[in-house]
Amino acid sequence: MQTRILIAYTTSSGSTREVAEAVAGELTKDDTTVEVCRLEEVEDISPYKAVVVGGPMILGWHRRAVKFLKQHQQALSQVPVAYFFTAMSLTRTGDTHLNGVPIQIDPSLPKDAKNPTRLSFRERYATVEGYLGPVLQSAPLVKPVSVGFFGGKLDYSRLKLLQMLFVMLIVQAQPGDRRNWSAIRAWAAGLQSSFA
Repeated sequence: MQTRILIAYTTSSGSTREVAEAVAGELTKDDTTVEVCRLEEVEDISPYKAVVVGGPMILGWHRRAVKFLKQHQQALSQVPVAYFFTAMSLTRTGDTHLNGVPIQIDPSLPKDAKNPTRLSFRERYATVEGYLGPVLQSAPLVKPVSVGFFGGKLDYSRLKLLQMLFVMLIVQAQPGDRRNWSAIRAWAAGLQSSFA
């Protein structure tokens, strides 16, 4: 019997779709079918043995990703689920777990805090706990088997005005492509045992 895995993503400018496709490439095996869909296209989780949900950090994890978790929380609590976040900024805290959820971080993404004992607002906002904590609270029945944090791609011209101002003034991220394909693929390959 063929196994079906869903990779559901949302994106602001298209770059998260490319990450979702890279994850799919690692999860596809002879007896596994992986479907990559925008969150808005997913109506039913029941046909899938496992689900990966991904989205960018834009004023928090993309609101469509959080809405999807809330909407499908009961069904997602019945199958192995993983999340991935794409971001331009992450403060190094050494976190490998949050509330029992294993976390993998692209080693090239985090930056050291200026003063690790007293994080600035921007540094505190851009921590694993600052990003993931509200997501776990939004859908408490869902216990991800893994969460991946990866560099994203930022093009100011593809953001809405409020998003652009937030990224420029609060996050202070520089435009560019920070996606580390080997880290993304390594995380995805590690999901195979959790999804077996």
